[in-house]
Order: sequence, then structure tokens, then C-alpha cells
Amino acid sequence: MRLFGFLAALLLISGVATPAAAQKRATATAKAKPPVKAPAKRWVDVVVRTPEGGYRQGNPNARVKLVEYGARTCPTCAAFAEEGVGPLRAKYIATGKVSYEFRDLLVHGAPDAAAALINQCVPLNRFFPVLDAMFAGQPAVVARLHALERDHARHHQLESLPPAESVAGFADALGYVDFIKQHGVTEAKARACLADRAMLAGVGRTDSKGAALGVRGTPSFMINGSLVTPYTWDGLEPLLIAALG
Repeated sequence: MRLFGFLAALLLISGVATPAAAQKRATATAKAKPPVKAPAKRWVDVVVRTPEGGYRQGNPNARVKLVEYGARTCPTCAAFAEEGVGPLRAKYIATGKVSYEFRDLLVHGAPDAAAALINQCVPLNRFFPVLDAMFAGQPAVVARLHALERDHARHHQLESLPPAESVAGFADALGYVDFIKQHGVTEAKARACLADRAMLAGVGRTDSKGAALGVRGTPSFMINGSLVTPYTWDGLEPLLIAALG
């Protein structure tokens, strides 16, 4: 009996209760602690790849579905990213009222395809942060592109390569490989993405589908499947408000 008393005391000292004591403590704890609520869904964190080859952020059942056809070398797209994407996310996507999808239109051909493949080389939850960073860093890329265009021989040589090699060459020349390495992607993985012919074909299909819908320049926007004319946030927001009713 004294041995049992010693073991019971040892268990209590060490913080391990006997079965009866443990059951009483668990019951008391369950009564004392309220149930833990699951965190609320953040619509800006909900990102999916769409059948059209775009990337959609927000509530899939949002009343208003906004699609942007854009290019990462397009200065007007960068202006929209700077002026419009912040309020779009805060006021409309975060509330579940609007979803936002980005689709590629390759207005500069291989340079835009290179940027698209590099952007797709990250996990889904990193697509939009990397897209934002690409637009923020666009001036340096555009400066490299203009310098390359002035070097006619080098520019022509890159354009004359087979598509996958041309895309990889422009990715190096414009600094996209170094860029994506700063966002956690190894150089080996970046080069594998650039060499992925299926990914490249998918980017080409997205571009072709946009052209078939009547998209001619960037940025172009669609609200609930219909092309609209504004290409700035000041012009677009009133249309979103009208669509929301």
C-alpha cells in the first residue's frame, strides 16, 4: 500500500495524474475552455488555376467576376497594378464580392512568355505576390528590353531561336532568372519551367483565347464575361460598383 502511495505521489509531482485524477482534470478543462473557432476564410488567400489558363484570386462564387488580360512588360498594366490592385483587393476581393483573374496576353511575344513561365514556377499561393513584384520591378526590365532592341543583332538572334530557346534567352537577358531566385526558386527549377513545353503551350493557348474574345491590347478587362473599355482603376471601379448593384 505504501508503494502505491509513493507511485501516486510521484505521478502527481511529475505532473502526470492517475487515471481518475486525469479524467477529473480533463472534464474541468473542457468546461473551462470554450471551443476553438476555425479562422475566418480570407478570400485574398484563395487562389486557383482556371480552365482558361489564368490565375483567379477570391471567392469563386463572387457576384462579379473581373478578368484582366495583361502583360508584365506593359507599362499601363504596371500602372493599374500600382493604383488599382490594392483597393481592388481591400474593398472588393477581401469582402467576397469580386473575384479577380489574371490571364496572359503576349504583346511582346517571347519576353512576355518568359515572364509568364517564370511567374508560373511558384506555388499557387505565391503567384500574385510574384506578379505584384514583377510589375513593381518593371522599369528595370523594360530598360533591358529597350537596350536589347537597340542591339539589333542580339535581338534578332534571340527571336530567331526555336520558341523554347528564345523564351529562355529572353529570360536571361531581361533578368527574370535572377529575379525568381530572389523569390525562393532555384535556378535549376527556373530553367526547368522555362524549358517546359507544355507550360509554354498553355501560355500560348491563353493568349490565343484572349485574341479570339476580341482582346487586342493590355490591360483589357472583362466583367462577368463582357469586355469593357476602361483600362485604369478610376475608369474600372464605377463599372464594378454598377455590376454589384
